[in-house]
Amino acid sequence: MKKLVLSTLFVLQAIFVFAQQKPALRGKVVDSKSLKPLQNVAATIQSTNVSVVTDVDGTFEFETLPNDEPVLVISYTGYVSQTLILEPTKGETLELGEILLEEDITSEQQLSLVTITENDLGDENTGSESTSGLLQASRDTYQQAAAFNWGMARFRIRGLDNAYGTTMINGISMNKLYDGRPQWSNWGGLNDATRNQEFTMGSGPSDYTFGGILGTQEINTRASHYRTGTRISLSGTNTNYSWRTMGTHASGFNKKGWAFVVSASRRWAKEGFFEGTDYSANSLFASVEKKFNDKHSLNFTSIYAENSRGKTSPNTKEVNDLMGVTYNSYWGWQNGEKRNSRDKDIAEPINMLSHYWKISEKTSLNTNVAYQTGKIGNSRIDYQNANNPDPTYYGYMPNYYYNQSDLEGAAIALDHFYQNPQINWNAMYIANQNSADVGRSVYALYEDRTDDTQWSANSILNSSLSDNISLNAAVNFKHLKSHNFQNLLDLLGGQYFLDIDPFYSGDTSQSDLNNPNRQVVEGDTYGYNYNLFATVIDGFTQFKFNYRKFNFYLAQSFSRTEYQREGLYKNGIYADNSYGKSDKVTYENFGFKGGLTYKINGRHMLDFNGSYMTKAPIMRNVFSNARLNNTITPNLSDENIVAADASYIIKAPKFKGRLTGFYNKIQNSTEISFYYAESIGDAGGDSDSFVSEIVTGLDKQAIGGELGLEYQITSTIKAMGSASYGQYIYSNNAHLVTNDDGRAADGLNALKDFGTVYIKDYRQPGMPQQAYSIGLEYRDPHFWWVSANVNYLADNYIDVASILRTDNFTIDPSTGVNYDGATESSVRDLLKQEKFDNFTLVNLTGGKSWRISKKNRNTFGFFASINNLFDVEYKTGGFEQSRKATYPDLAADQANGTPSFGSKYFYGYGRTYFVNFYINF
Repeated sequence: MKKLVLSTLFVLQAIFVFAQQKPALRGKVVDSKSLKPLQNVAATIQSTNVSVVTDVDGTFEFETLPNDEPVLVISYTGYVSQTLILEPTKGETLELGEILLEEDITSEQQLSLVTITENDLGDENTGSESTSGLLQASRDTYQQAAAFNWGMARFRIRGLDNAYGTTMINGISMNKLYDGRPQWSNWGGLNDATRNQEFTMGSGPSDYTFGGILGTQEINTRASHYRTGTRISLSGTNTNYSWRTMGTHASGFNKKGWAFVVSASRRWAKEGFFEGTDYSANSLFASVEKKFNDKHSLNFTSIYAENSRGKTSPNTKEVNDLMGVTYNSYWGWQNGEKRNSRDKDIAEPINMLSHYWKISEKTSLNTNVAYQTGKIGNSRIDYQNANNPDPTYYGYMPNYYYNQSDLEGAAIALDHFYQNPQINWNAMYIANQNSADVGRSVYALYEDRTDDTQWSANSILNSSLSDNISLNAAVNFKHLKSHNFQNLLDLLGGQYFLDIDPFYSGDTSQSDLNNPNRQVVEGDTYGYNYNLFATVIDGFTQFKFNYRKFNFYLAQSFSRTEYQREGLYKNGIYADNSYGKSDKVTYENFGFKGGLTYKINGRHMLDFNGSYMTKAPIMRNVFSNARLNNTITPNLSDENIVAADASYIIKAPKFKGRLTGFYNKIQNSTEISFYYAESIGDAGGDSDSFVSEIVTGLDKQAIGGELGLEYQITSTIKAMGSASYGQYIYSNNAHLVTNDDGRAADGLNALKDFGTVYIKDYRQPGMPQQAYSIGLEYRDPHFWWVSANVNYLADNYIDVASILRTDNFTIDPSTGVNYDGATESSVRDLLKQEKFDNFTLVNLTGGKSWRISKKNRNTFGFFASINNLFDVEYKTGGFEQSRKATYPDLAADQANGTPSFGSKYFYGYGRTYFVNFYINF
């Protein structure tokens, strides 16, 4: 009897254990084309915190499932997510069998997207202004439309510059300390190597950083996280470059615990879409990981992306009417070849060492150290006691003579411009050979050069404190030495160039009083020469609380930023304030944010986010005239940033959608610009002055809504719709001060206070504030697909000149009253902000792939796109010129409808194509 009882108990225990171990759900995830199992795929039960990943065989299991109708989401980087409604039977394992994941076409679309984000337009050594690059990792319908359909029109999410987002590689921020923006070209051309990305929208929670209010993009280059295999591709396009070739190989772990990834690409063009825009870029990538044991891994990543491209000029309406919108005044013929005078050259390699420590099953620590050095150069022509070489210089154009009622002179100017529309390189060589001072060049080619050396280090902690609470924390350190100088590239046939400013005389003309009247040759530094130093320490903590019906998070951050300038030249204009080190400037900042997601059920959710933070001024704005002196920008303060958004989200197997309302306000921002202006002296004289304009205390407000919808009409046809409506304005009147080198040379205070800038309610410039998109996509089971979308973009405004919105514009300093004719209505009409025409763009994309070897499961495919199918001409941005700084001068310049100093415009691409062929093996 005793044996029978023991046997019965043993059998019951075995049955109980077996029942406990029997999974509720099992499945296997494979690539739809190669049928290879996919490892590390995330399988998540919606409305719960339960998530697992697939093993090396692609399989996953769930021990339990919710009692209601659960929804399973299968997601993996580079693939289209699958959403499945489950119908489990209690006590039985639900076998899903093989789940096929299709490769996401956005991984191909990224190839064409990068050509847009790299097309930053400024002459400074800054990063791109486009925000579309931030969205490459996103799978949200709205964000995909913003990146791939609206990005070509320089659309900005929520009206935000990408300085308000954070781009990271292995947890290290890639945003430049100089201007706060990422320099996309630092890893351009390495799309295969940078595909492993995570994106957090807006001020939502990120596991890596506190982030900004635009979003956080994390690029992971850990060698073991790449899909094993080799990929080779060849592309052709007519955008920035003409051809591109790329190859990537990932090994996966071998038996000794080593994994490596290598990738290389080349992009080149003799001429891009706009005239004279040459392009050459070479990119190399390597990542090596050593897994010591289950707890420790070490990864080394090295990125080298060298890029050289010719720029295109912004032009006035007068020039565009004469030459067309693809005209570029920056180039000219030399020895039968087109030579661009304004090339941008970038080479800033990145080296990064990462340590991954799995402290326990619930806690991990990732520590990274990065070193980046290299150069950015922007070339242009310098000239002394010689004519301006720019063929569109206002004194050469017909309008200059029309405004003086000189019809004969206008006709001569027009004929001369048609005969000589480009830079005359040969004439500059001849002028240098015939210089009054034998051997002295009166023309030279130089570059504004920045050589940065930056060390970065951080540690990122992730810990599951309980079943419902998790902790993210990080501490970051950055130290930058930025050497800025003018580098002489080409003497254009001469023997030397004089290191002086010809607009001044005596000591004030000297670039460096310690080395006066210096004769410089190719490769020498001249003009200006200084270092900028920055040290930033910051940290954040974030707690996430996850429950069945709701999730919420709370995060906080603190940072300390220190800047200093060191002048290496003693400038003749600022002899007492240019050489040596400036005072150190220190800012301490903090931020708080939080959010709540309420799960109505497994398919419907409400999401709320809010944040408040202060932000240190970017280094570019701290020193108002850094090239020449140590002056710290007056009235400069931290930015105060408030942001909030609320969303309704639906995720059903056939229908997905998000409706969001948002609000953000940035207070106390600063904008600095440089230009020649007339009539800004104490007596309103007519002399020209080169000034740095400093606008402080500027508030920017954005309010609007976003909508993204996606409906799977059939198993092969999907409809998509997206919309963005915003009102992005300056919400206050700011303050304007100029730094005038001419005043300093005359012994006056270089800073002049112009008081209030009446800019309130003007629209923020350079981006459509309305955007709409509808599209259809067909995916055939035989691995070919095609899609089309129609996009309407509206409410894009010009960048207004702040100096024209001060009392200097309307008040005559000699009388203290308004200029004649400067009535409220006439001034309002003259200063009305220009609104660009609305436009519609139609885009087509398609592709096909084949499995070329059943045994090895190799694949071959192509992707093709045509953007702006109907070749619509449209403006992407522009700016008012500030030269005519008073009402009488501006009114006279525009009186005949032929202004000499009209606004200048940037245009988008016309019809463009992109074709990419690739093979995976």
